[in-house]
Amino acid sequence: MPVAEEAALTAELIGSRVDRLYDVGVAGIHRLFDNWDKLSRARVIVVVAGMEGALASVIGGLAACPVVAVPTSVGYGANLGGIAPLLTMLNSCAAGVAVVNIDNGYGAGYMAALINRAGEGAKD
Repeated sequence: MPVAEEAALTAELIGSRVDRLYDVGVAGIHRLFDNWDKLSRARVIVVVAGMEGALASVIGGLAACPVVAVPTSVGYGANLGGIAPLLTMLNSCAAGVAVVNIDNGYGAGYMAALINRAGEGAKD
């Protein structure tokens, strides 16, 4: 959660409106679909995931906007300090997924704010 919060705060400080959704991972995918109305209106989505990092591909395959994927060094199982989700995100077959480095909430928030700014007026 600290990495996601860093991304959100960074985007807000640059001037973006940010909606936060936590705990909407692949293991409880119904929680993702419960929030789909909000996700479908987004100009950009930042996905922060540990474990195997599959959430970025799932959202990237469903969303019509860019996805900024952030692998985290925190997670149970064979996370390998963030290497496992990083490799999964880099190998995503979903178009429109860009990946920042492990735990780089700042970089993700900054990139999301730039994308959001470029889309102002496009989805209002």
